[in-house]
Amino acid sequence: MSFLLPEMPETYGGAGASLAYQLVVQDELAKAEMPVNIAVHTIASHYILDFGTEAQKQRWLPKVTNGEMLAAIAMTEPGCGSDLKAISTRARRDGDYYVIDGAKTFITNGFTGNLLIVAARTSGAGSKGVSLFVLETENLPGFRVGRLLEKIGMQASDTAELFFDSVRVPADQLLGSVEGQGFGQLMGALPYERMVIAVPAAAVIDRALELTIEYTKQRKIFGAPLFDMQTTRQKLAEMATIAHVVRSFVNDCTQRLLDGTLDNEAAYMAKWWCTEQQCRVVDECLQLFGGYGYMAEYPIARMYAASRVQKIYGGANEVLKDLVSRNL
Repeated sequence: MSFLLPEMPETYGGAGASLAYQLVVQDELAKAEMPVNIAVHTIASHYILDFGTEAQKQRWLPKVTNGEMLAAIAMTEPGCGSDLKAISTRARRDGDYYVIDGAKTFITNGFTGNLLIVAARTSGAGSKGVSLFVLETENLPGFRVGRLLEKIGMQASDTAELFFDSVRVPADQLLGSVEGQGFGQLMGALPYERMVIAVPAAAVIDRALELTIEYTKQRKIFGAPLFDMQTTRQKLAEMATIAHVVRSFVNDCTQRLLDGTLDNEAAYMAKWWCTEQQCRVVDECLQLFGGYGYMAEYPIARMYAASRVQKIYGGANEVLKDLVSRNL
């Protein structure tokens, strides 16, 4: 069974595996330091699965499932981050086409991807004016990939700027075929998207702790294993407790997602809290590695560089905390 979208129905070329299976795959890939572009491909493909017309599903899902097409999501703009209601990219109806003008930034798979979910404004201000479009970008007139952005981590995943200069898109590539549905589609996908971030956070915590326990038992300091120092054991005990609580929370939220009962607030909590703990644990683990932990050849160093963005993408943690507070 392929690691690429195993949960896709057999009708669209998938294995028909459960969503639980797919999340386990995400968990294992995160432990193996696989790049985030696979997760983004999965999230983008689910927009078509969940909100596309049958014709759109038949057209694109088999291609993203077999790897013929690599999917990306183009939402973030230079002038707005988590505030998707403020996007300025516009899509103007022109007969049987939409004409898209605007720019996007920080787009994972933006350089290598060839199937793009684009958020654009089709009418006035606010959430009701947002629509999503599916673009096949290869040799698409008016579409341009800008800079390949240099990140401090996740080097195996490309991130780019994208530009749309009067890009003509057939009207049948409006996701779901109805204008103004975009913001609702984005909100409907949130619980799943947040868990695609929270699950790898738990996996990275587990792996970082495993590596650190192994290292401290082998590393000799003052003639004895580093693990034998009381301060080391206490620090590892703290992190083991965090790992257990994070895993329990993630498992609970995952089960609720599978049951269809995971609300946005719980998903926000899972995303912000698990990623905060991920960064905390990885930082503490790196400290126990000492100078070696700062060397790129060590997995803990790569985890440290890659973990930091978890608190930024998928909704900045500060924004998610504010959203949670509104229902207190």
